[in-house]
Amino acid sequence: MTEILFYHLQCHPLERVLPTLIEKSLERGWRVVVQAASEERVEALDAHLWTFRDDSFLPHGTWREAEAREQPILLTVNADNPNDAAVRFLVDGAPVPADADAYQRIVLIFDGEDADAVTAARERWSEGKAKGFDVTYWQNDEDGRWQRKA
Repeated sequence: MTEILFYHLQCHPLERVLPTLIEKSLERGWRVVVQAASEERVEALDAHLWTFRDDSFLPHGTWREAEAREQPILLTVNADNPNDAAVRFLVDGAPVPADADAYQRIVLIFDGEDADAVTAARERWSEGKAKGFDVTYWQNDEDGRWQRKA
């Protein structure tokens, strides 16, 4: 059964949280697709994942590249899954894909300071529950640790 995890950003920005969550997915042997709502965000994430830490980077590519299928992490604005990812991250209001049940995990990350994003996340929570997905809600504390709240 597909899990849908709702990550409520409060204390830390997406740029700090996303690389860590992606690393954990790779440690489990999962391929990842990150869907953003705009090409500008994909470009920013593309640059950030190469430089987010001095001693590390996350190997990735974007949907525009010829070898998109080969990427362990693929950044996109599209709803397809060319790299056969097991985990799909949705940022900046990217929609839950129609084939959500094809993933082991959908991770919806939303900004807790944005009332529209919170409202949209609540709607997606209700939709996920109604479709029978295993949904959980997470908040990060001041230290960046995630706490399951529901």
